[in-house]
Amino acid sequence: MKVSENKILNHNEIAHKVRRIAYQIYETFSEDEEIVIAGIKDGGLALAEKLAAVLNEVSDLKPRLCEVTMNKEDLQSPVQTSLSKEEYQNKPLVLVDDVLNSGGTLIYAIKHFLDVPLKKFKTAVLVDRNHKRYPVKADFKGISLSTSLQEHVEVDLNGTDDAVFLN
Repeated sequence: MKVSENKILNHNEIAHKVRRIAYQIYETFSEDEEIVIAGIKDGGLALAEKLAAVLNEVSDLKPRLCEVTMNKEDLQSPVQTSLSKEEYQNKPLVLVDDVLNSGGTLIYAIKHFLDVPLKKFKTAVLVDRNHKRYPVKADFKGISLSTSLQEHVEVDLNGTDDAVFLN
């Protein structure tokens, strides 16, 4: 059981941040008809699904979900995507993860997508922890959080009682 003092964002606050990010994405890609929302499995994918649902609701953009699978223990191992490279080539793409910590996961996922020409490429995260070891930034973020390296941010996007905790 999580201690309530450790809860940083509750379900309603997350929903508000997701809606705000979706509007920012829509403003950035308003000239486009379709956009690829690529969510990194285990956290980023759940956020990508929420963003796609809100984009469907508030815009005429047609979001297309792409699941990005990577080994977070061995970031140099090959990245797999549910869409083929031809399916996202020359299209606008937003790469989504739940937490940006050191930037390792995001930078290696970005590297994968840079092998294919894209119309426009942006990144989105729910929580930016500001502990970057890699030169990567989130173009869209829900919250910036200054934490110690010993602390851990846990994002639970289960759909019924979403929350972000600091442990």
